[in-house]
Amino acid sequence: MRWWRGRPLRARLVASSIAVLAAVLTVIAVVSTVTIRAFLMDQLDQRVYDAGQQADATLVFFGPGGDMTPELSGLDFLRAPGVDPRAVGARVPDDGLVTAGVLDGGLPPTLGPLTPEQTAAVLGTPGDGEPHTRTLPGLGDYRLIAVTSDREDVTIVTGVPMTALQDAVSQVVVVEVVVAAAGLVLAGLALAGVVKLSLRPLRRVAGTALRVSGQNLHEGEVGLLERVPAADTDPRTEVGQVGASLNRLLDHVAAALAARHASETRVRRFVADAGHELRTPLASIRGYAELTRRGPLGAPPGGGRQTLPPDAAYALGRVESEAARMTSLVEDLLLLARLDAGRPLERAAVDLSPLVIDAVSDARAAGPGHHWRLDLPDHPVDVVADPARLRQALANLLANARTHPPPGTVVTATVHRETAAPGAAGLAALRITDDGPGIPPDVLPHVFERFVRGDTSRSRAAGSTGLGLAIVAAVVGAHGGTVEAASVPGRTTFTVRWPACGEPAPAGGSQRAHSDGTSV
Repeated sequence: MRWWRGRPLRARLVASSIAVLAAVLTVIAVVSTVTIRAFLMDQLDQRVYDAGQQADATLVFFGPGGDMTPELSGLDFLRAPGVDPRAVGARVPDDGLVTAGVLDGGLPPTLGPLTPEQTAAVLGTPGDGEPHTRTLPGLGDYRLIAVTSDREDVTIVTGVPMTALQDAVSQVVVVEVVVAAAGLVLAGLALAGVVKLSLRPLRRVAGTALRVSGQNLHEGEVGLLERVPAADTDPRTEVGQVGASLNRLLDHVAAALAARHASETRVRRFVADAGHELRTPLASIRGYAELTRRGPLGAPPGGGRQTLPPDAAYALGRVESEAARMTSLVEDLLLLARLDAGRPLERAAVDLSPLVIDAVSDARAAGPGHHWRLDLPDHPVDVVADPARLRQALANLLANARTHPPPGTVVTATVHRETAAPGAAGLAALRITDDGPGIPPDVLPHVFERFVRGDTSRSRAAGSTGLGLAIVAAVVGAHGGTVEAASVPGRTTFTVRWPACGEPAPAGGSQRAHSDGTSV
């Protein structure tokens, strides 16, 4: 049944119709064969019955001996007019001296004796005066009748062969099989054409649905969705009802997508405008805080350096820190808004290895409590990307590995080329792996979403805004790449893949590994 459900509708309709037609033809053939056989059997039985009556009527005329040989004495009734040229007969008098013979079917037929086995089969015919079928060894099936003569104390058995009947029935069966097979083939071809023509509107509706499903509907502005042609939306037909329903569904989808895009556009514009507006006051806050800390404001009348009470100095430090944090958050939001808006990026061939070396050096300086390692190839691994955005994505990945795992964690940055086929450029892959405690399972599926943080308390102690990995996903996606995360306790891996450019490295090329003891 699973195989049947997986077949195309056209094939199932044709196969079902052929199966029903074959069943109907089979019933017709069986009924007609049985009817024809019964009709022929009635005719044969009438001939057998007439032969038995004729044998009884001519028994006295021919007499018990005639000119027959002794072993065939009393079978002259088989030579009576109208007797089948292959008939058999037997004469069983009361004294038990059985005489049995068979005509050979010649012109004129010659009477010959029966073998003991054939004679025994003939004598096994019930004496009820009704025809019975018996198989005579070497002669085939015969229809026999046993008649007891009223004029003499003798039983006459007469029979005719069933060969003609069996041949006729076999010929009818062969004709029925040939005609049915030819009819099924022709019907199958005709049904295939009719079903194909009938399903053409449904295929057009399915094609429309398939093309719409291939469009990018989950983000960005969605163009005009294709509709089912008006010719395939006739409500009087089942296919037309499906087409009209699909058009209504597409209208609802288009309206929902347009509303979503308008809402997203408003949010992006708001974020961009708010970010631009916040830049100036944030810069002013930081500037005035620094000026207050270092400038001549509040200096003594006789000159000298400004002195601030410890509480004021601490408050100014916190103002500067939170202003810097707010500035970073605003910059991240502006970057995400630009990427969401699909603004073009700068494109240049960039070797990943030097970028990773610089990024790991910066990460080592910011997180000296971790162990930083590099695993780089000897050959260049080039990608076409915006260098500034690529550096930011790398910095965010390493910052994530620096911020969340505890001190002493080993962080390894690996660059290599994944070649799909010999001679193909393949993919450039970057992996950031650490042996920290891992990402909570409930957070892992959402780790690249915005404002998702592993710290459910949302503490600012680590300085995380929840936008770092979201920026990584946005930057990588803008470059046509993919990023994925896998984490178990003791091993967390972020894998980024971009389409590589340039010639692939020779097979078997060596790699160099840099660890903490190597300058980077």
